[in-house]
Amino acid sequence: MKEFSGKVLFLDRSDINTDEIIPAKYLTEITKEALKPYLLEDLSLPTFNNKEDIEGKAVVVTRANFGCGSSREHAPWALEVNGINVVIAENFARIFRQNMYNCGMFAIELPSDTIQYLFDNYAGKDASITIDVDNDKIIVTSSEKSDEIDFKVGGFDKTLVKEGGWVGYADKNY
Repeated sequence: MKEFSGKVLFLDRSDINTDEIIPAKYLTEITKEALKPYLLEDLSLPTFNNKEDIEGKAVVVTRANFGCGSSREHAPWALEVNGINVVIAENFARIFRQNMYNCGMFAIELPSDTIQYLFDNYAGKDASITIDVDNDKIIVTSSEKSDEIDFKVGGFDKTLVKEGGWVGYADKNY
């Protein structure tokens, strides 16, 4: 099973699409590692610098409709190769969400007021998140406070996460 904890990258925008997650010009790369330096290269947010802000982050917290656009596995792969195995958002584009689970990664949906609470209380601070996979809890901490937040993930999606994705699931079950 992958690691589901670490420092948080807050991306305060809805509708971050797969072209912003990994630009289409890099889709000819044949390894995940080759995608690493280009994660969020085309994302335009005030004060965001993909060359500095991604390093050392393991969890993304963002707004609604994350992963919209084309249905490419390269978007989750670019996150994964950068050590990001969890994205928390209000909701996801359907295919992106399933690609995350197929790769053994978490796409966790939370209500908009909970996402706002995370931004209000943890963005701009040295925040960390740990996912308690077995108990469906998100543990958020900073030097000032901590919170536990419940989440729900479908049973099969959770199995995919625990098995490392479809390949791990198939190896174990077929």
